[in-house]
Amino acid sequence: MPHDSEDTGRILRTPVLLVVFNRPQTTERVFSAIRKVRPQKLYVAADGPRADKAGEAEKARLTRQIATRVDWDCELKTLFRDENVGCGLGPATAISWLFEQEERGIILEDDCQPSESFFWFCEEVLERYNHDSRVMQVSGMNPLGDWCHDPDYDYYFSEAGVTWGWATWRRAWRSYDYYVPSFKGMLHKGYLYNFYLNHSRTRWIMNCLDEAYCRLPTVTWWDYQWEFAKFINSGLSVVPRASLVQNIGFGEDATHTFEKIEFAAGQSSELAFPLRHPAFVLRDAVADKRYHAMRLRTDWRKKIKKRLRDLGFGTG
Repeated sequence: MPHDSEDTGRILRTPVLLVVFNRPQTTERVFSAIRKVRPQKLYVAADGPRADKAGEAEKARLTRQIATRVDWDCELKTLFRDENVGCGLGPATAISWLFEQEERGIILEDDCQPSESFFWFCEEVLERYNHDSRVMQVSGMNPLGDWCHDPDYDYYFSEAGVTWGWATWRRAWRSYDYYVPSFKGMLHKGYLYNFYLNHSRTRWIMNCLDEAYCRLPTVTWWDYQWEFAKFINSGLSVVPRASLVQNIGFGEDATHTFEKIEFAAGQSSELAFPLRHPAFVLRDAVADKRYHAMRLRTDWRKKIKKRLRDLGFGTG
């Protein structure tokens, strides 16, 4: 059965980073989930409001207030920016801030509502692979929904890994660079042609990495650079057999998630403990091929819809 920390008095020892901005309603739900497990350490990072957005300063103020409403024994640390650095550099620097102080951590953004199992799953897997450099990420979301190639285990290993509720180690994050300085050299030497099992998906991420490398102001992502860091280090992600996180941020006020993605918007699950660990560390190619084909379709729909929005056309 899943752990019930409020009944057992169990306290989460793994530090949690909550990255927020201007959405008090979703932040309230995510913070309530964090409160149930009462982490010993909570880090809260918030980007600054945009000066040209009417009413955003008040939304940001209220969001920060909600995210720091700690009423349990907890060490609270905050990184509140006055200036807006954007939804690419903002989360990236927040995660770096966490790992300047901690060896491992659980990371949630203000639109990622976790089940209680998510925290205990991350804590147990972080401990199990603490010194295994092959494993660089613990994902809370299964991009295939409730589909699992091998139901004998409670998680599998992937070459990718969704970052809508996840965890990692300082040792892994050291490999991250927002501007991917080695990208062009590795691309020209041919090392990145098989970045993913799906070639179309590889071309998509190459374009995103090229924009980051060129430091274009249009870059609003940090996670493709994290995928790059994992790839060049042959890193794997742990993926639970069912999603433990629900994305509750879909809507017109979102930057990326204005189009609902079925696997992310579905209800989160609970896992039974103790976990059934695989006796091996090996990428599940069957699951990854299925994921990349699905994700490519989603990426193109999202890009087309955002382009239409930017041009002022309705996309209902």
